[in-house]
Amino acid sequence: GQQLVESGGGSVQAGGSLILSCEPAPYACMAWFRQAPGSKREAIGFISTVFEASTVEYTNSAKGRFTISRDNAKNTISLQMNSLKPEDTGMYYCAADLASCGVWETLKPLYWGQGTQVTVSS
Repeated sequence: GQQLVESGGGSVQAGGSLILSCEPAPYACMAWFRQAPGSKREAIGFISTVFEASTVEYTNSAKGRFTISRDNAKNTISLQMNSLKPEDTGMYYCAADLASCGVWETLKPLYWGQGTQVTVSS
């Protein structure tokens, strides 16, 4: 598969917003993960598209603040992050799988990006 490339990371103050993008995004399952320094990688959410119908799921840390969307014309997915908190700081990764995402417990994406850094200051 093609190398996934994330963009849009940066530094922002608490309460601010950022939009991350990932391309290319032709895969059925596209997901976002993040890893804070000294912590394990954690899931944020995914968008799973089968026969042009999409399902979006978020983990508790992202619900209500983050939004994942897919732009088929641009072949990208994005992660809109609002009301950012210092604990959102970390490296954010885009990941993809050929099949639908299924459930978090069994999701093991095949393809990963190199990550983009997000830093939220208080």
